[in-house]
Formats: sequence, structure tokens, C-alpha cells
Amino acid sequence: MTDRITQLKALLKQEPDDPFCLYSIAMEYLKAGDRESAAAYFDRTIEVDPSYCYAYYHKARAQKQGGDVEAARATLRIGLERARTCGDQKAESELAAYLETLS
Repeated sequence: MTDRITQLKALLKQEPDDPFCLYSIAMEYLKAGDRESAAAYFDRTIEVDPSYCYAYYHKARAQKQGGDVEAARATLRIGLERARTCGDQKAESELAAYLETLS
């Protein structure tokens, strides 16, 4: 585990439902190549804040890197729906573009 992940997990203990902290841990795991842990933290981010649209995007990246393109597509579709519901046009555009590359 990297020092950054250790620091973030210490912060998470203070506020266990902080979506930014959860997302940051997920991104650190993804950078470290631990796709499984990254996906778990992206899931937790989404559970705490379903409108955290980039969690869907990066969870899909982790799934694709792990060879599960179908799961990545499913995640992107859910994220697209969420982005539309939230009115997050930038996230919607990026999720749609990524989905297009997987089609």
C-alpha cells in the first residue's frame, strides 16, 4: 500500500462517507494497478454519492483493464444515465465518448 493510500484511509476514518476521499483512494489503487481494490472503492463512492459521475468512468477503465469489457460497458451506461439525471453534460459527454470506444 502506498503512503498516499495510507494517508487517505486515515482521513476516511474521520469521515467514512466522504465521496471525494473514497474516489481518491480508488484512483490511487487504479494508479498502482490494483484494479479490484479500485473498483471496490469506486463502488463505495457511487453508493455514497450516485451523482459522482467520474467514479463510473474510472470504474469502467478498471474493468476494461481487467479484461471485462462487458462490465465496463454496463458501468458506463449506468453512469451516462446518472449524468443525464444530474445534468452533468461534461461527464455525460466523456462517458458517452468512452462507451463509443468500447462499442
